[in-house]
Amino acid sequence: MTEKAAEGPRTRVRRPQRADARRNFDALLAAAREAFAEHGTTASLEDIARRAGVGIGTLYRNFPTRQDLFDSVYLDEIDELCGAAGQVANLPPWEALAAWLRRFVDYAATKRAISEALNRDSEMMRSSRTAMYEAGGPLFDRAKEAGAVRGDVTFDDVLRMISGITGGGFVDDDQRERVLGMALDGVRSRPAESR
Repeated sequence: MTEKAAEGPRTRVRRPQRADARRNFDALLAAAREAFAEHGTTASLEDIARRAGVGIGTLYRNFPTRQDLFDSVYLDEIDELCGAAGQVANLPPWEALAAWLRRFVDYAATKRAISEALNRDSEMMRSSRTAMYEAGGPLFDRAKEAGAVRGDVTFDDVLRMISGITGGGFVDDDQRERVLGMALDGVRSRPAESR
């Protein structure tokens, strides 16, 4: 992961300094992510606070507006996606890319749940996209250089394909894994004799 990616959106989600306040903040983000996945952008803020085990005042102290919560959930997803690139970087090239793309599927699901609330033309979205490409791009390049990725495929192609196939959601995690496996099989290069 590049230095720029590490400094991108990661600095935008400002977690409280006190440990108890940070736990509440993180619990609210996790609860919001779950509630938005189930109910979209109309999820009840009271339900989010309840799921997090905090009062509504704690939610508003951390996220004064609903938009602040949407933006923070999104930026936290970007932060985790970028961090995942560093966590898998030492795996063999294809395994690293496939593991990161599996994490990308989670990111895509969260983005889809709150996309109507995000300003696609904002600086936040532009810098987040840059950070995401700077985090995952080197994994793709390494896999391609190792001959594990088809020569005619670009990183952008792969992200658009994964985003597209995840757009409809899945019946369960097993189906998600099967569909993702089929998609990745189409990206992976094969020895000449198996084609």
